[in-house]
Amino acid sequence: MTRAPHTAQPVFVLVRPQMGENIGAAARGMWNFGLERMRVVSPRDGWPNERAVALASGAGRLLDHAGLYGDLPAAIADCTYVFATTARSRGITVPILTPERAMAQARAILVNGGRVAVLFGPERSGLDNADIARANAVISVPVNPDFPSLNLAQCVLLCAYEFRRLADTTPPEVLDMAGTDFANLAEITALGDHLEEKLEQAGFFFPADKAQRMKRNLRQIWSRLPLTQADVRTLHGAFRQIARWAETKRADE
Repeated sequence: MTRAPHTAQPVFVLVRPQMGENIGAAARGMWNFGLERMRVVSPRDGWPNERAVALASGAGRLLDHAGLYGDLPAAIADCTYVFATTARSRGITVPILTPERAMAQARAILVNGGRVAVLFGPERSGLDNADIARANAVISVPVNPDFPSLNLAQCVLLCAYEFRRLADTTPPEVLDMAGTDFANLAEITALGDHLEEKLEQAGFFFPADKAQRMKRNLRQIWSRLPLTQADVRTLHGAFRQIARWAETKRADE
């Protein structure tokens, strides 16, 4: 997996996390999107944590290098800009950003040599106001207002995804050709000729004064379809089989 340079990544800081499983799942989410800088502040169940390692699966190496801190000020002392994630209004005057906007700002700060931290609070209550007061901006995910609380690992995954996506060059849509290529004009024309021949034999083009228009409409159908060479071969085979069946049916009658 291609990863962002270590120095060009934000630090994800888990503040007083309660469950090792969530720490492990957060590590796995970070590693999915190429992030590896985790710091853990006063985990409730101690550190290292076997349950965190179990849930991290292939991302265990991230936990091996995670920084352990006794308090939040120590964990962010070397950072120049801090984002805090929260699901509710705290009555604090601070910019509130979507994950997309926040991670775009994070990238800009990192490119200019800054150090960015993103804070994630404990599962039950989230970050408290004292934690948020240390942040320069707040990240708020636009979730269902009747159920705004996100699992710790889910919130980490969202932010990691947005950070990765903003620099990703993957095209928004690709077509898996499954070993074939698009049919060229000659192949599509031959398919149209084949169908017209069989329909002519079946008496489809009736009345005669409308035949040309009907044929033109059929050609336009083919021109609108992104047919592959495999599609063309399949349709040729289908036309031939239908013709054979019709001939057999007529012979039986």
